[in-house]
Amino acid sequence: MEETTYETFARGRKYFDLGDPIRAARILAPLAESEPHSRSILELLGRAYFHSAQLKKAERTFRKLVELDPCDSWAHIALARSLERQSREDEAAPHRRMHSVMSGGSLD
Repeated sequence: MEETTYETFARGRKYFDLGDPIRAARILAPLAESEPHSRSILELLGRAYFHSAQLKKAERTFRKLVELDPCDSWAHIALARSLERQSREDEAAPHRRMHSVMSGGSLD
């Protein structure tokens, strides 16, 4: 019996919550390909990439989230942090500012 999208997502979340973001990303990446507009899948996948220091992949995933919903302040700050960890502060600054404006002045 094949897993449902929800069951696969839950399995990925379980590994992420257990501190294994690499395994979570391996589970979630194919799911994100088959469900490219699912913000919950992309968010968890981006977090898994970020926590496993796969920063280019995290950046690409968070950019997709921003494209899907430009008003998602969390996606902007996640993208900013991914860029900052790659020492790309100038590219991160507009996303950090967007987050600040959308969240009432908080820079984090």
